[in-house]
Amino acid sequence: MRFTAKDNIDIAGHRTGYGSPAWRDTHPAPVHNALCVDQLLAAGARCVGKAVADELTYSLDGENQFFGTPRNARAPDRIPGGSSSGSAASVGNGLADFSIGTDSGGSVRVPASLCGIWGMRPSLHRISEAGVLPFMPGVSTVGILASEFGQLDAVARVLLRSPTKPVAPLRRFLVLTDGVEIADQAVQVQVYAALDAISRRTGIQAEPIRFAQLVGEDIPLSDCNLRALRDLQTAEFQSTLGNWVETARPGLGAALSMAYGNVRDFDRIGALDSLTRCEWLFDRINAALPEGTVICFPTTPCIAPLKGSLTTLDAVTAFYTPTMTLTAFSGVARLPEISVPLLTVQGCPVGLSFAAGHYQDEFLLAALPEILAPGRC
Repeated sequence: MRFTAKDNIDIAGHRTGYGSPAWRDTHPAPVHNALCVDQLLAAGARCVGKAVADELTYSLDGENQFFGTPRNARAPDRIPGGSSSGSAASVGNGLADFSIGTDSGGSVRVPASLCGIWGMRPSLHRISEAGVLPFMPGVSTVGILASEFGQLDAVARVLLRSPTKPVAPLRRFLVLTDGVEIADQAVQVQVYAALDAISRRTGIQAEPIRFAQLVGEDIPLSDCNLRALRDLQTAEFQSTLGNWVETARPGLGAALSMAYGNVRDFDRIGALDSLTRCEWLFDRINAALPEGTVICFPTTPCIAPLKGSLTTLDAVTAFYTPTMTLTAFSGVARLPEISVPLLTVQGCPVGLSFAAGHYQDEFLLAALPEILAPGRC
């Protein structure tokens, strides 16, 4: 199979750009491939190119001021989503069978959803990150984008170094109703239509559950982002890239300049309670997702915005806030999550995500064909 690698993943002899001309031009080309690249090459895959990423991968929209906006094959007038924008575009446009990207706040899942392809964020640190540029180590993981489930499954099992032990049977199928409710009305309609179709084809009925029921405390789903993951991400970004930005003084694009103002002013010490909150949420969510349980929700709350439309604070907030409410759920709980290209709204794709408990990646891969029915994967 042909694959591309996001431009924060090392390919020996080629400069790793990180979506930034300043980073590319001030860092030498790596001597070695990232370990995940060597795993794929050893398994017989062929790397056909590096894929554009959002600037310093700190974005979910896929528009890079320096390198352009990769084409969303399913909606050419709309953004592809980011920061694994080129990875999704290379798969969606048929240039590659699969791509490896990275995901911290949704950077694999969001472009998979908006481009109408398969995307997997595995359990945190299941895939080696040696040779992947440091970003948010407490959150970020290598992920996979693919045009078909069979390709995604084959690639995942290579990168996960999957054990041969049997996995648990599917015992419980949940739908996170809070996650559905924050989506646009048209997306909600399509989610429930898809769940009804699954029930009719397979007899598997989705059991509705609210976030407060999962964690045993009356708190909103948005807490995963606003009171936990967002602060961890910002603090880690300060440490991994903030030092370079402050000392090298690179020319930043307009979008990253606006976002970095919040990073620069961030109160690290005041946010330490959020790190503790992350661990509490991790424990509670995973206790509610024992082996054999799958939970689903829309990958993104909306279709892809039009290219060039995220130029004001209001527009950015309207896209990012509900999107990260959804993506932070698996992020804070370190869950494996797969975005499936099941939904279509106004002619544009939206993914339906399926997640399982931490380190239950192989179970999730085995459960999807059962949930979606033979021939649907």
